[in-house]
Amino acid sequence: MSECIFIFNEQAEKYDRWFESYPLVFESELNALKRFLPEEVPFGLEVGAGTGRFASHLGIKVGVEPAVRMAQMAKKRKVEVIVAVAESLPFSDLSFELVLLNTVLCFLDDPETAIKEAKRVLKPKGKLLIGMIDKNSFLARLYESKESGFYKFARFYPVSQVLFWLKKFGFSDIEVCQTIFKTPDKIKSVEPSVEGWGRGGFVVICATI
Repeated sequence: MSECIFIFNEQAEKYDRWFESYPLVFESELNALKRFLPEEVPFGLEVGAGTGRFASHLGIKVGVEPAVRMAQMAKKRKVEVIVAVAESLPFSDLSFELVLLNTVLCFLDDPETAIKEAKRVLKPKGKLLIGMIDKNSFLARLYESKESGFYKFARFYPVSQVLFWLKKFGFSDIEVCQTIFKTPDKIKSVEPSVEGWGRGGFVVICATI
């Protein structure tokens, strides 16, 4: 087990409690993701489902997660989770209408392969939804300054890099929005989600195959 997966496994409850401590951050990020989803969510997969908090609120029923303890917590939220990694998804080609990668790319050994795998399991006209902390944002700098915790293992990417990967693998109709314009401790109400990137710490990219 890699050190990163070990930490997520050992501190799954701590990770989940963070969102309870900062509910406005969770709601802001959730709203940004929902911006690109129809009211009736298509049959979807969350890659790196964690404790299932986002999947359960978004109506995504299937997930993969390498940290066993997190997978167990996700199952309690009625998410059907398989213990697996993003770079080798245990599904047939053309299995899903939606794939979500939410704050996952920064923790992967090979994010390019993960995007390629997401493409493989998506049906034609399927959507890939990526939530990420922009490398060039104040939020990434805040987390990079921490010497312990989950983000100790993170490698953040700029939005431009992720857009390059998406175009490389044939994704199109790419849309981007951003939210979280203040540090979590300064947020007193739900943050708006606005088009584009460059100001918000949390960015959502939606692309179609």
